[in-house]
Formats: sequence, structure tokens, C-alpha cells
Amino acid sequence: MKDQLIELLTVATDTLKDQGVVDVDSIPSIRVERTRDPSHGDLASNVALMLARPAGMSPRKLAQKIVDFLPDVDWLEKTEIAGPGFINFFLKSRLAIDIIGQVLERGETFGCNESGKGVRVLVEFVSANPTGPLHVGHGRGAAYGASLSNLLKANGYSVHSEYYVNDAGRQMDILAVSVWLRYLELAGERLPFPVSGYQGDYIWDIGATLHRQSRDALRYPAETILTDLPADAADGGDGEHYIDALIERCKFLLGIEKYRQVHRQGLTEVTANIARDLREFGVEYDEWLAESSLVENNAIEDAIGQLRQSGDVEERDGALWFKSTGYGDEKDRVVQRDNGLYTYFASDVAYHMNKLERGYDRLINIWGADHHGYIARVKAAMTALGARPEQLEVMLVQFVSLYEGGEQLKMSTRSGNFITLRELRQSTGNDAARFFYVMRRPEQHLDFDIDLAKSQTNKNPVYYIQYAHARVSSVFRQLQERGLHWDMEQGLDALEDLTEEHEQELIKVMGRYTELIVDAGDRHEPYQLTYYLRDLSQILHSYYNAHQFIVDDERLRNARLCLIKASQQIIRNGLNIIGVGAPHVMRRD
Repeated sequence: MKDQLIELLTVATDTLKDQGVVDVDSIPSIRVERTRDPSHGDLASNVALMLARPAGMSPRKLAQKIVDFLPDVDWLEKTEIAGPGFINFFLKSRLAIDIIGQVLERGETFGCNESGKGVRVLVEFVSANPTGPLHVGHGRGAAYGASLSNLLKANGYSVHSEYYVNDAGRQMDILAVSVWLRYLELAGERLPFPVSGYQGDYIWDIGATLHRQSRDALRYPAETILTDLPADAADGGDGEHYIDALIERCKFLLGIEKYRQVHRQGLTEVTANIARDLREFGVEYDEWLAESSLVENNAIEDAIGQLRQSGDVEERDGALWFKSTGYGDEKDRVVQRDNGLYTYFASDVAYHMNKLERGYDRLINIWGADHHGYIARVKAAMTALGARPEQLEVMLVQFVSLYEGGEQLKMSTRSGNFITLRELRQSTGNDAARFFYVMRRPEQHLDFDIDLAKSQTNKNPVYYIQYAHARVSSVFRQLQERGLHWDMEQGLDALEDLTEEHEQELIKVMGRYTELIVDAGDRHEPYQLTYYLRDLSQILHSYYNAHQFIVDDERLRNARLCLIKASQQIIRNGLNIIGVGAPHVMRRD
């Protein structure tokens, strides 16, 4: 109804403008909001307060003029002017209860709309370097990205979800040499493991696979490997220089083909592990795009070449710099080092040019909060490549702190001492993890209480919502056990018999669902669904506790069954968007 009321108010204010009552060049955006107090009607607008000064009259007087020019519609019961000049709208009761029939008719598609029809959106999320298992921080990005994609689809957008695999560059070289060193240890060579190497148990597993497959084909004596290398950080040296020298020694000794074998082994196993975790977490992608494909297709050279043509790069001291300060960045950025190697940022430029060339209207990147500094430079590059900066939206996902037994769990990714997404899922279950991850705005820090997520009590919000869904199923099982059946048509004809306060409140909240889907999609806020579903479930639980549904009055019984069935459908639809199951049977602690 919000959109319909905005249209009515637009007609009225345009008329007042044409008559010279409101002397402004253009009418500001009109807002209509749901009221919290039923005595204030169903919806309200502050448009009179916004236009009072340009009109040169009191807000209440202007509000009355706006109301006088509203077109007549058959679904509006009345309007009232309240407070300093708010316009409250009361909808006809039949309009409210008609929502029940709409839900039952449309089923799992109820709430879906075409507000984003014709707009192609690419959502890229997680995209963690394939150098180790996904940890709990990646899990939050995965849950948010998947939920946002589902939300945009529900609003009619054409959505393409993508994982960008950073399978080239220095971090992958560090992974390869870490795997090779573990392989060498299994082959009998004793070498100190670098501080900057990847140290998790998964590196041992990959090294063991490599040893089973290659035996001694990749083995070199420790003395040969370590001769003339700089000291590691553990020995008072520079850990970064040491790991870089170790990478070069590895490449030299193994040669191109054998080094590729080690590199490929690490990449393949880690990427497969990531894909498995995401798939089991209910996160599926339309495409996994590898950075190496950009290298092979000369996309990086093409992107830098385009920046050359536009005069946006220049050479300084042998390196090539992108003049990003001309597009609002705080400093210029190197795209090619003086040794001829392209930077990670150059790959980012090529990747975003690739996105644009595929014809997407909007690009949504979901990054960890530590990537905040990358936003300005990537937007600068896109602008230089001919795109509008607003085509790219970057959503930053803050860190996650895990709590168990009232204490925070300490984690360190460098040492390999972290909680993986798989471990969290196995502890709490997918449903609780997906729900808890999206309960907050992504830019807010998240404290994840493992004990609460595992509990089967009403204090656990996901359990509370799922239990409301299951309770409705139990009512229909009881109906069948009594030899009765649900006559939906009779129930829909008797909806005006639903006069109890709980019933009216439930109907009102159900009527907000589609509007919430639109608003949450526009704002990229799946968390709105978690609050809405808790509100709806709370009313449904209260209704269940206060009233009998399987009553002797057949008409009332079927009307109430229609109401709770429609409520259950909305719960299921909302949970589906955030990737949470809707069980029909549950147990309580």
C-alpha cells in the first residue's frame, strides 16, 4: 500500500504546486511509513511538515489541503491529521484480511515482486584467497552474500553470484612453498618452517597427498635448499625476505613443470575444500572466476592499455602508476612494479573491467572490513574505465567474535589457530549459523554466542521462529487425527469473523511482508527479515497460547486455519531467503 499512497500524495502535491500553493521547483521525495500505534491508523506521511515552509503555512493547514486533493479510492477508510501535521491513513478492514487469501494463493512466491525488473546485478562475495580453509569470518560474508542475493531475486533483479578465485600472485606462491616444505619433511628432510608460511594442519594433509603421489621426485637436500638464504624472522631476520627467497629457490630447483605441480596441488585441494564448505552451508555460486583466466586472456594488459589511452597512468622511477588521485583517491597507485610484474591492484582493475564488459548494471562487492582502503581506488579505476562510480557498491562485513561458556575464543589465522566455518557449522548447525550471521548489519561487529545458537529454547531466535512454524504443522496434524479437514474456501469467506486482538495484530504484521522485502532489498539489509520474523512468530505464539484453533464453529475454525497457514507460509518464505530451514516437527529442551 505504501506505493499506492505515495502515488495519491504525489497527485495531490503536484496539484497544489500547479495552483501555486506550494512554491518549489520540485516536490521532495514523499515518504509513507507504517504506524506503530493502531490508533494512528495503518500508514502515515510527514509530507505536510516537509512542504510547510515553502508553502508559507502551518503544517496542519497544508496537511488538510493535501487531504482535500487526494483522489478517491475504494480501499481507504479515512484519513486523519495528527500532531504537528502528520497525515494518518486508515485502510478498510477487508483490504487487510485479503492478505490471507493472497498468501495462500501465491504460496512460496508471496512477497516476490518486480521492483528490480530489468536490472542485472553481479554479487561477488567471500572470494577468500584459496590458501586455507574458510574461517568464521568468511562464514559471515557467505551468509550475508547469499541472503542478499536471494533478497534481490525476490525483488525481481537478475542476479549473478560469483566467487573470484585469487589463484595467482604471491600468496599462492607462499602456499605452494609451504606445501613443498611439509612434503620434504615427510620425505625425511629437516628444514625450519618459515614464520610467514601457512602452518595449519591442512598443509600437512596436502603435503602428504603430494608425497604419496610423487615419492622422492620433488625431494632436494635441506642443505641445497637453505644455502645462502637470508635469515628468517624466527632467527632475527626479515621473514618476508626469507619467504620470498625460499619461493625463488623452490622455483629454481623444481623447474617450471614440477613447481606448477606443487602449486596446482595446493590450489586444487584448498579450492575444493572451500567449495565443499560453501555448498554444505547452502551457498551456491553461478560462477567461479579465476584470476589466472584474466592473466591467460591478457585482460590485465588490456585494462592497463585502456588506462594508458585515457592518460590515466604514468611512469615514475621505472614503475607504472595509476593517477587515482584525479578520481578522489588519497594517493596514486602502482599497477606495474619496476621489475615488470603487475600488482594485485592491477588484477583488480582488470577484474572489474571484466565485470563491466559482461554488461551488468550494478556491481555489489562484499568484502571484509579490512579492505576498506581498497574502495576508493577501485571506484577510481572504474570511473577511469568509463563506468559510473555508483555502479559499484561495496558492502563491508565486520569481524566475528565467538563466545562459548561466557568466554571469547582466541583465534589467529597466521598461526593456523582459528575456528573454521566447518567446525562452527558442525557445532551449531547450518540454520543457527546462517541466522545468527545475518542478525546484524554487516558493518556492525558481531558477537556470536555458540551456546545460545545451540540451545533449543525460546531465547534462541532461530529456534523460536522455527518452533512457530512447527506449531502450525502440529495443529493440522491434530485436525487430521480428529477426522476433520480444512476447508480453505469456507475459511476465506469467513475471514471477517477474525475479530480477536491477536488475529487483527497478526493480519497487520503479515501485511507488511512485501513492503519489508522491497525495503530490505533496496537497503541491502537481510537483517530486517530476522527482526520481522521474530515479531511475526511472537504474535503467532501468543495467538496459539490464547486461543483454540480447532473449535466447533466450522466457519471460525476454517478462518483461523487460513490465518495460521498463511502466517506459516510467510515464515517459511522469509527463512528461505536467509537460507534457514522451516521444520514441521521440533522438540523442546
